[in-house]
Amino acid sequence: MNRPLIGVTGRRWPASFLGDHLPAAMHGLTFDLHFSDYTRSIALAGGVPVELSRDAAVDEIVVRLDGLVLSGGADIEPSRYGAAPEPGLGDVEPERDAWELAVFEAAQRHGIPVLAICRGLQLVNVARGGTLVQDVPSTEGVGHPRFESDGRLRTHDVSVVEGTRLADLYPSALAVNSLHHQVVDRVGEGLVVSAKAPDGVVEGLESAAGDVLAVQWHPELLDAPDAAFRWVVAEAQRRLR
Repeated sequence: MNRPLIGVTGRRWPASFLGDHLPAAMHGLTFDLHFSDYTRSIALAGGVPVELSRDAAVDEIVVRLDGLVLSGGADIEPSRYGAAPEPGLGDVEPERDAWELAVFEAAQRHGIPVLAICRGLQLVNVARGGTLVQDVPSTEGVGHPRFESDGRLRTHDVSVVEGTRLADLYPSALAVNSLHHQVVDRVGEGLVVSAKAPDGVVEGLESAAGDVLAVQWHPELLDAPDAAFRWVVAEAQRRLR
């Protein structure tokens, strides 16, 4: 039996970000960044990971995939959800926003299961017409942005909503890591809240149709293979039968 092909999105940065690690002659180039924890988690869950590039037509890439992981990263440009930039907004990557929204829409058209992580959850919410809170300070609530801590540390609990697909994968309460300073405000159309932090922050979303699973934490940095990665690989495998 062929193992499912799972695509992972990533970032594109100027090579100058690497500083002295590259000669000055290469600083005008760009490089694609994919954290290996994502691909390792897919492989451990039984899938074949593929790091996606922006250098081909979106539909030609997506139609060859069996599953998709939308990875974490920079803030989404506020104009995508009808807002102006506010104090506390971090770096934005508009070209990535446009590309990933197109990739997500193509995955939806082709019936490809999607696992969305951190920024990925926010992107799915925006794609479905939802909005975001642009900055939640670490001093509020349970302290969501823990950027100065080891990303593998579980820093707060979440409660999983009974009757959701997330509840089929995780216990009713679990401790997670927290590497985000933006959160869901208005939930997008066709999405169901499947997990929350004690302060009410949305930590899980899923599509009513069952083809999208989104978590605000970073499961690729926790126990491997994590249940969310097993889910996307299992759903992708089902498409191959």
